[in-house]
Amino acid sequence: MFGMIVALVSGALMSIQGIFNTQLTEKTGSWLTNTFVQLTGFLLCLCIWMVKERKDAKFAELLTVEPKYLLTGGILGAFITFTVIMGMSALGPAKAVMLIVSAQLIVAYLIEVFGWFGVEKVGFDWMKLLGTGFFLAGIVLFKWKG
Repeated sequence: MFGMIVALVSGALMSIQGIFNTQLTEKTGSWLTNTFVQLTGFLLCLCIWMVKERKDAKFAELLTVEPKYLLTGGILGAFITFTVIMGMSALGPAKAVMLIVSAQLIVAYLIEVFGWFGVEKVGFDWMKLLGTGFFLAGIVLFKWKG
């Protein structure tokens, strides 16, 4: 239950953040907004780490992480922020989020099916494919101009 609540909160926060960032971009620019978003996020995370985890997790431990591609989350985050801003600006929040979530679902399922990035491999399930199809059909219905 906790995982479901956290995932729902995450989705809601991502939508709100996307709207805020898109509106901020209109006043400043996409890469300045992205810089500010990533910088303020970094500062908040650094403060929380100093209070909650500094004794347990040393910053130097990052240098020993393997595989090294695990350290690219911040780089991906910058491109995620940029593409969410551009998507919402071009399509509006609802359409952009529908496509974003669709891409997340499809890519996450492919990662699980093929066991990419060290994720435990799961077998292909036709019901999950059917569910994804229904999800995509729902997007078509949502966009339908009747």
